[in-house]
Amino acid sequence: MRIVVALGGNALLRRGQVMSYENQRDNVEVASAHLAPLVENHELVICHGNGPQVGLLALEGAAYEDVPAYPLQVLGAETQGMIGYLIERTMGNLLPFEQPLATLLTMIEVDPNDPAFDNPTKPIGPIYEKDEADSIAAEKGWTFKIDGDRFRRVVPSPKPKRVFELRQIRWLLEKGCVVICAGGGGIPTMYTDDGNLVGVEAVIDKDHASGLLAHELGADLYVMATDTDAAYVAWGTPEQQAIARADPDDLMERHRDEFAAGSMLPKVEAACQFARQTGESAGIGALDGIGGMVAGQAGTIISTQFQGVEYRF
Repeated sequence: MRIVVALGGNALLRRGQVMSYENQRDNVEVASAHLAPLVENHELVICHGNGPQVGLLALEGAAYEDVPAYPLQVLGAETQGMIGYLIERTMGNLLPFEQPLATLLTMIEVDPNDPAFDNPTKPIGPIYEKDEADSIAAEKGWTFKIDGDRFRRVVPSPKPKRVFELRQIRWLLEKGCVVICAGGGGIPTMYTDDGNLVGVEAVIDKDHASGLLAHELGADLYVMATDTDAAYVAWGTPEQQAIARADPDDLMERHRDEFAAGSMLPKVEAACQFARQTGESAGIGALDGIGGMVAGQAGTIISTQFQGVEYRF
């Protein structure tokens, strides 16, 4: 099978952890231990989040006042290289020496008229107390929104339209390579009225970008690894239930309003869209359940081959 796996931010940095190199290295080693066994029997494409890393680079750049801060799309490119290096190195230590791996800087086109530019929603960087967030917002003009009981910076998150490096990714897969690409949702770019391609001050949602990539690559399975073992309804209440498997239309009709806009909803939307477009399956679940999701026995599996919504109690 050709499998596209989107690693959630928790695979690189767990909530509350210091954004140190050591923490990120250790977390990538854990992720790689679950991903490496897939390579023996499957083609593997790995995508990943980069919200905390981009936020840290933005803070570092703002602290150095002699040079104007670099735009978000440049920081996104930097994090693709950094995170790709960590994944390549740790995966390489687990796989045979002759197994090729490659990290590909990936640009993704967005629409300049996307309404997301008028309503920033994508969280990046660390979490702040309200007073600190208000102070930074006043100083830098950043937008903050509630994240749990604190606040986090948000930026525009336009929908992905096209993966520019699609041919290169296909070529690498045909050569037996494990490909790490579309990190952080890809480097957001768009065409100006005069036909020039330019970068965009935004962050594309990695689940939608990875879903688009999985569709365009003809993937047999699209997996989103997150910090819960499945998508849940009535989350955080005594009535919460894990969704075992579901038809995409039935799932969205019954439960769309129950998924959090900043966390689970993009994953469910991306999974449903992939299932509808391809007739293949999409999985949402914990990193240590990837093998089970490949077998269709763990996480939340979404497919048009199912009817209704089945729950796991």
